[in-house]
Amino acid sequence: MPLSLTFLGTGNAGQVPLYGCECAACERARINPAFKRRPCSALLKWQNRQLLVDAGLPNLTEVFPAGSLSHVLLTHFHMDHVAGLFHLRWGANIETAVYHPPDQQGCDDLYKHPGILRFQALDKALVDWQLAGLSITPIPLRHSKPTYGYLFSYQQTELAYLTDTRGLPPETTEFLQGRELDTLVLDCTHPPGPKNNSNHNNLNEALEIVESLQPRATWLTHISHEFDRFLLDHEVLPPGVQVARDHLEIGVEKMPGEKA
Repeated sequence: MPLSLTFLGTGNAGQVPLYGCECAACERARINPAFKRRPCSALLKWQNRQLLVDAGLPNLTEVFPAGSLSHVLLTHFHMDHVAGLFHLRWGANIETAVYHPPDQQGCDDLYKHPGILRFQALDKALVDWQLAGLSITPIPLRHSKPTYGYLFSYQQTELAYLTDTRGLPPETTEFLQGRELDTLVLDCTHPPGPKNNSNHNNLNEALEIVESLQPRATWLTHISHEFDRFLLDHEVLPPGVQVARDHLEIGVEKMPGEKA
């Protein structure tokens, strides 16, 4: 497995179960921890390397022993994607590079008091850069703060990680339509329904993106309790599209045959 991705968290900001909610999806998650969803984040592994994508898990210092987390890649600076950095930054004797979209505000006082964190803005979108043999291309997304998705390319395999977003900017769609995507990880926060003012995809919008990009496999993430509740009663996902779960590890491989 040359390139793999582990979903550390697949929930939206409210997570699952949602505090105080008694819906069927939240009650199921309280009874069975396998259905819990923590803040959306993932761990990318290749060779003997690993890269944390987003840092919303509040217990990062427990999940990653000192010295094991040298690089973090942020999609944006909303709290549910950076909360774990507030404790991690006060470590000692080590440094952690944090790559991120250009955002002058960042989040709270992280820029002012970075501690062991070394923030590095990725100013050039749609231009790839290299990290230990892994090609990483920042991709503009539609969100309420400056936000990137990322295209990861390694040994002729390609993974696009696109969360948080609602739809895609035209330049992003055009760029990704020119790629042979093996795996797409995509924001799908809400169940299907009329378009609203959310900064996240509903299922209809997510499937429109899938149809446009034609990846070989798609995993939906950034899931709300409303979408989980919808899925309890509906089987509506087309072939090649699945809902991710916390702790799930997937391999990114070049597969023969037609794309999804």
